[in-house]
Amino acid sequence: MISRVADHCFWFGRYLERTESVARILAVTQNLALDAELPPQQCWLPVIIVAGQKGHFAAEHGEDAAADGELVQRYMSFDEDNPTSLRRSSSAARFNARSIREVVSLEAWETVNELHLWMNSEEALDEFRSSRYAFYRRVRQLTQLCLGLTQSTMLHDTPLDFIWLGVLLERVGQTARTLDVQHHALTNLEQPASERNGQAQGSVPRRHRVVETALWLSLLRACSGFEPFMKLNQGQVNPQAVAQFLLFEPRFPRSIRHCVHAAFARLCEIRPPESAALPGGESLERLHLLHQWVADRASEAFDPLSVHAALTHVVDETATICDGIGRELLGYGPPDSSPSATSQ
Repeated sequence: MISRVADHCFWFGRYLERTESVARILAVTQNLALDAELPPQQCWLPVIIVAGQKGHFAAEHGEDAAADGELVQRYMSFDEDNPTSLRRSSSAARFNARSIREVVSLEAWETVNELHLWMNSEEALDEFRSSRYAFYRRVRQLTQLCLGLTQSTMLHDTPLDFIWLGVLLERVGQTARTLDVQHHALTNLEQPASERNGQAQGSVPRRHRVVETALWLSLLRACSGFEPFMKLNQGQVNPQAVAQFLLFEPRFPRSIRHCVHAAFARLCEIRPPESAALPGGESLERLHLLHQWVADRASEAFDPLSVHAALTHVVDETATICDGIGRELLGYGPPDSSPSATSQ
């Protein structure tokens, strides 16, 4: 398999996952903004930060523009200058799929092409104006359908391994950034209330606890983890349980631990550990160390104060691993593997 094909497979998976993740976060945040009675900027600024576009958005629209939920949603849905917008990401996924049309199955190609054509049509704009819920739902359904079709209609060989390696590494980054931004904001939200009222954490006013719970639930929904979390925790929501679930739950397919483990298994299929003469050894070793590091943290006593440092380490290591894969296996120098990265 030549590096050009592997490159397009890898980025096809990353852009599909990025499109689905952004649509999900936008849908959850819209509901939160309607229901939680929070300042608009507190709802919408995290969306821009998670996407890695805070600087670009502020330069284009001003420092305080994140308080305008409609502007943020248009920017994250249709802005051609925003490389993480739904339109740009879905078009990039389709570009990569078209470049490897001989590899991608007909069903997966038709689905990603349908998404691209719809996102660039008046029909999508009309649906965005009339029913935001239906708009985000359609984007999620088409990307999820395409991801499912790659698993059920393609040969389970090297091209699919590269697609899912891209999906999983993108998912690690998305989950880590989402949890980091929201955990930091939520920790800051709960701390001043306790200090301001001279109360212990357990005696925070009831209204504050309701808002705090709504925010933690929105974080779970933003990571598609609401129902699995509730099943495991009998409906008891607290910051420590949510953070542990998204970081370390091995049975949840969007947790950092699960995704890192699955990504390492995919890379082992592409570049077996015992094949020392093959390229990719540095990336494989780095991903193995990250996998081991996450597993070690899961077995230790949970420290809420270490969450930010742990997530920063995961984001940085994932970016370095993606750079290494590009350099060792895909035949180019280190790309920008931040959320604003584009396929070469």
